[in-house]
Amino acid sequence: MSAIENARSTLATQIGKASSPTDWFEITQDRINLFADATLDHQWIHIDPERAKSGPFGKAIAHGQLTMSIMSFLPGGEGVGLPRLDGMKMGINYGWNKVRFPTPVLVGAKVRTRGMLKEVSVKGNMIEVINELTLEVQGSDKPACVAESVLRLVF
Repeated sequence: MSAIENARSTLATQIGKASSPTDWFEITQDRINLFADATLDHQWIHIDPERAKSGPFGKAIAHGQLTMSIMSFLPGGEGVGLPRLDGMKMGINYGWNKVRFPTPVLVGAKVRTRGMLKEVSVKGNMIEVINELTLEVQGSDKPACVAESVLRLVF
């Protein structure tokens, strides 16, 4: 059996199974400011803690795009739910489906990700995986972000 077929078979056994959560990770004002600089999104609700105190959330909040982009890479996640696969050269972010931000992430909040593999398919020399990711906020009943990550694993 080829490395790609072996990997597809291994991944198929994981469909529908929830992964262990990542480690908790604090969202700091410094990280938010760096993201604002990188994306040119300097809206006061993110970068001005004093002004944000009188805003709708009482504190500065992380950008929705920041919360989404860290979901797959939080410490302890290692691809959130994907096992090590022999012969895999790299993973490529192919896109996102069904992205939602049910609650904001306040500066200083701790977040973690849970994942669940939804789909696996072979695309030439790659395997496409769709992983449902949920970014949880410590102490909140609502997640900060729920999205389907679409990855292409290159063999």
